[in-house]
Amino acid sequence: GDLFPWLCGAEPYPTSRYGSQCMQPNNIMGIENICELAARLLFSAVEWARNIPFFPDLQITDQVALLRLTWSELFVLNAAQCSMPLHVAPLLAAAGLHASPMSADRVVAFMDHIRIFQEQVEKLKALHVDSAEYSCLKAIVLFTSDACGLSDVAHVESLQEKSQCALEEYVRSQYPNQPTRFGKLLLRLPSLRTVSSSVIEQLFFVRLVGKTPIETLIRDMLLSGSSFNWPYMSIQ
Repeated sequence: GDLFPWLCGAEPYPTSRYGSQCMQPNNIMGIENICELAARLLFSAVEWARNIPFFPDLQITDQVALLRLTWSELFVLNAAQCSMPLHVAPLLAAAGLHASPMSADRVVAFMDHIRIFQEQVEKLKALHVDSAEYSCLKAIVLFTSDACGLSDVAHVESLQEKSQCALEEYVRSQYPNQPTRFGKLLLRLPSLRTVSSSVIEQLFFVRLVGKTPIETLIRDMLLSGSSFNWPYMSIQ
């Protein structure tokens, strides 16, 4: 399909964009660095969406609705794609708990959610998903008719189908000796929704943006594009 080369061309990151920290999973990253990396992953998800075909042509209210619903799934895909060092997640949690103590049962639930996030990233990494496949998977996630109040549900559904066909064609041509690969990739997507967006927010973004809701950030990123300035901190 015509969609495919465009999807891949829209990837905002040759990994140089993140510097080398992205590609060295054993790198010991401090809490500031990991939060900064998380911020870049979120920003790059929005930038990527702004640059893929068809998405910018949707009504702006639809663009916002789609990103607000899917940002955490896109974040997990980006975290896996850039091998985010996940061993720091418990450190982040500990630092967060120190800042605002929780009851014991909430701590247990929070740690469970962190484990789910880590598992989803590890399962994607185990499949050795390539960057073209990541682009298609992100498009399948983004173009969801589950978003509230879409002005043209059928159009969004057709874009999701196009993205799925692009992935299927690509996998068939690039991995002919892995007939189950397409199915395995698709089957990773529903479980991305088991990752709690509020836990990602609490884990990575509370330090950056304080009380600003992530949905507000996403809308601002979408509307201001590359001129977006992070509240309370500078990421260049």
